[in-house]
Amino acid sequence: MSAAHPASDGFRLFYVDDSGSPNDGYIVYSWIEVTPGCWQAGLRQWLDLRKRLYANYSVPPSTELHATRLIGGRDAPAIAGNLNNSKALRRSLVQDALGAIGQNDQIALGTVCRHTSSRGRDYYDERGTVYGELTDHLNGRLTAADEYGVIFMDGDGSDQSYFQRHRDLPLATRRILEDPLFQLSHVSQWVQMADLVAWTTYQALNRHPGKPFAWTWYDDYLRQSDINGAPLRL
Repeated sequence: MSAAHPASDGFRLFYVDDSGSPNDGYIVYSWIEVTPGCWQAGLRQWLDLRKRLYANYSVPPSTELHATRLIGGRDAPAIAGNLNNSKALRRSLVQDALGAIGQNDQIALGTVCRHTSSRGRDYYDERGTVYGELTDHLNGRLTAADEYGVIFMDGDGSDQSYFQRHRDLPLATRRILEDPLFQLSHVSQWVQMADLVAWTTYQALNRHPGKPFAWTWYDDYLRQSDINGAPLRL
């Protein structure tokens, strides 16, 4: 946890996104967490970063920051300058964003992960299982701290398995309220932050030979704000 992370006010918001691939067997769920009392100031710090990205890279604050597309050279996020055609500038932008997440003293982050030999349909079934274990982990934390929370999930809600994982929590001990609340990443700055954390943590775990530049980004920018001190392997 960041040393300056403020005390709880009894409720937490968790913004969750996933990463990983059936090709290599990694399943990663990362989240940004914030209390209601810190939500405004936490978002203000992020929006200040978005202003700097506009000034330095000509990427408007309304443009979605999606790690895979940014690093992969997809789309044209900048309205001027050289970023759209520069791998170095795209990587620099992502590093600036990760630095802002790691230095944001109003939020914390975390990751649960698994490496599996399952492939095809079995991989996606196991990914659902890992999401269920994520809800168990967060519910346990909330119970221990006598808190409640809600989960905001990237997506449109078409995957019904996420709803069932919440409903499987025993009502008598349930601290995660309601079903997951889905938000499309292009309209949520918080989900975009979670996407960057998930992709970066996945790169640290997978260490793909084609992306050595990102292998240390989790340690460089995010570890100090990880609520568990490291990705939690399930």
